[in-house]
Amino acid sequence: MDRRTFSRALGVVLAASLATVTAACSEEPEAPKGPVTITVNGLPPETNAAQRKTFLDDVKEFEAANPNIKIDAKEGTMDAQTFPARLAGGQLEDVFHVWFTDPANLIAKKQVADISAYTKEFPAFAQLRPDLLKIFSGPDGKVYGVPTEQYTLGLMYNRNLFKAAGLDPDKPPTTWAEVRTAAKAISALGNGTVGYGEYSKNNTGGWHFTAEMYSRGGDVAKKDGDTWKADFNNATGKALLQDLYDMRWTDNSMGEKQLLEWVDLVQMMASGKLGMNVGAPDSIIPMKNSYSGKVEEYGLAPIPGGKNTLAGGAGYMINAKATPEKIRAGLKWLTFKFANPDRIEKAHKTASENKEVVGLPEPNLWGAGDAKTKTEAARKQYGNVPADNYKMFVANPVPLKVEPPNAQAVYAVLDTVMAKVLTDKAANIEALLNDAEKQVNSILATVK
Repeated sequence: MDRRTFSRALGVVLAASLATVTAACSEEPEAPKGPVTITVNGLPPETNAAQRKTFLDDVKEFEAANPNIKIDAKEGTMDAQTFPARLAGGQLEDVFHVWFTDPANLIAKKQVADISAYTKEFPAFAQLRPDLLKIFSGPDGKVYGVPTEQYTLGLMYNRNLFKAAGLDPDKPPTTWAEVRTAAKAISALGNGTVGYGEYSKNNTGGWHFTAEMYSRGGDVAKKDGDTWKADFNNATGKALLQDLYDMRWTDNSMGEKQLLEWVDLVQMMASGKLGMNVGAPDSIIPMKNSYSGKVEEYGLAPIPGGKNTLAGGAGYMINAKATPEKIRAGLKWLTFKFANPDRIEKAHKTASENKEVVGLPEPNLWGAGDAKTKTEAARKQYGNVPADNYKMFVANPVPLKVEPPNAQAVYAVLDTVMAKVLTDKAANIEALLNDAEKQVNSILATVK
């Protein structure tokens, strides 16, 4: 998703359950042979000066502590549009960023390195949540990557617009019917104000369709025996699209500008012209850092419907072509930068001093040990956001549900459905879902 082009302020994480890793290991890795240079991505762009400086300072500190390792840092994170070509062309870094939708496919195609034999060298791995580690593990139980961030989706809203529209900002919508009512009231304020915003471009529309199906108790794909099949061409899928159609064309509460992607709604919310959208807590970071938004204006509530919420995130994997020396060096870097319990307090303190956003209600990726306690304490000590604005989100956790298999390809198909409903008043919802079901079944037929 384009939401992912922004580096998160605090990517503090770890890696695997030591027992699981040890069980998966069958061979000892080769001993280190000498100096090595590794390419790694994730370097924030120059437009994000504070986080870029922090990243480069971390590189200097790491290299000082590991004189036999040189880090060649590259900008960028996973871009679904360019990743396949870069991988096929041998242009991918030794250590590269991926979203939770990617590991299973990369593992199946043997495009990433098995790191199981190395993980016992890094004790912090034993504190990672097993459910996140599983995303980076293969059917054989071996480990192929390190999770470094997680998010869950809720309802982002502008508290000032709620007040102006006569709505209670401490009682945001809990159902999709209430979202529609609130959106009408907010859009009635005029002056270009949009009640509710939605995506329909670059796979973000399919991503949100999936999240909103989950919130209603539905699904997008289901396992039928040994095969996967589409599971959205039903009453739940039709109701979801009909609600969006009605808000767009009957209520006129979604604005005329459509074919939006992640950055568009971030900008709209930061400008004070958007009432609500489905989003994750970390969206507030670019609202403040890149678009001068005011953090006190934003509220976050559980996703309407509340049956399930989409859980996503990211991590790093190592190129299958990497030598044993590069694999070990890559894991040293990842555990230093993202999975070091001794640096948790420092990372939060530095971010706070840089006036970055600290203390958002994000999941704690540490599952056990002092790392989890340290993270929670640091968020509380250095937090600089209004925690009361997110109290509903924190107090009412929604069950998590992971993304469907081959998610990016599925999202691309569902993007077209979302775009048609939001741009064509004559859109035929039933026909759109019928066509999308055939395409998605074709995609899922390749999933092992």
